[in-house]
Amino acid sequence: MSSWKDPEIAGVRALLASRQPAPGAPQPSIAERRAAMDAFGEMGSLPPGCLHEPTTLGGVKAERVAPTNAIEGRRILYLHGGAYVGGSPRSHRPLVARLAEAARSAAVSLDYRLAPEHPFPAAVDDAVEAYRDLLAQGVWPERTIIAGDSAGGGLTLATALKLKDEGLPQPAGLFVISPWADLTHSHATYKTKAGDDPMITRERLVEAAGQYHAATSPKNPLVSPVFGGFEGVAPMLIQVGSEETLLGDSLLLAERAGHARVEVRLEVWPEMIHVWHAFGGQLSAARRAIAAAGAWMDARLGG
Repeated sequence: MSSWKDPEIAGVRALLASRQPAPGAPQPSIAERRAAMDAFGEMGSLPPGCLHEPTTLGGVKAERVAPTNAIEGRRILYLHGGAYVGGSPRSHRPLVARLAEAARSAAVSLDYRLAPEHPFPAAVDDAVEAYRDLLAQGVWPERTIIAGDSAGGGLTLATALKLKDEGLPQPAGLFVISPWADLTHSHATYKTKAGDDPMITRERLVEAAGQYHAATSPKNPLVSPVFGGFEGVAPMLIQVGSEETLLGDSLLLAERAGHARVEVRLEVWPEMIHVWHAFGGQLSAARRAIAAAGAWMDARLGG
């Protein structure tokens, strides 16, 4: 068993272990997993004075999150994680609010359609239509960031590739946390990090991937963006933990985007786990990562 230099991540690991179902217990249903994710988000706190309200973008339900320090004209289009089968603006509200405050920007958290009820390309279509609507409302692309975590990180990248295909302007930047960007699960870290990742298993990802891409090949670049052509895509910041099975997705992404001459900043945070940013109340590393991402977005958004 590994030992951890950071006592805070050891505490988070103990908390996660205590919530694991007993051996042999039935696996929760999709509905139960979705409810648990939303409940986790409801437990978190928002920055003082931060407001949230329902809205729509491109006909898609969403939630607008507005910190007190938001600069007029800026937007973050946030795409939540949840393996494409779970998650919502509710589950990610505290994380989105903290990122928005750090970037001094309002955010819109998209409630895109989920698999298996709505398989690929529903989520990509929803994200592209939401971005189109932002532009139609007069939000400038150079004052917009598209961001997301896990599956939402992969969706962020797929959205950028789709915008390129359709000749739409790229946003000012792409920020992805622990992105699930290769639904073929090809990198060695799916094996080498399996014993250290307390949140993600290859088996669970394979199940969710099949529900999401259905009859479409997992090598389709809009399903697995690591197979896409990144030439001309917006600059990106990638933050990933060193203990993730998904670490390899970020390594592949940085390599392939960099090869396409995209400006890429890859941060591998030692000892951190999948989307550790969500544990901002327990982890100083989460707060530092949010601050660093916020500074990067703030600089990209300008004005």
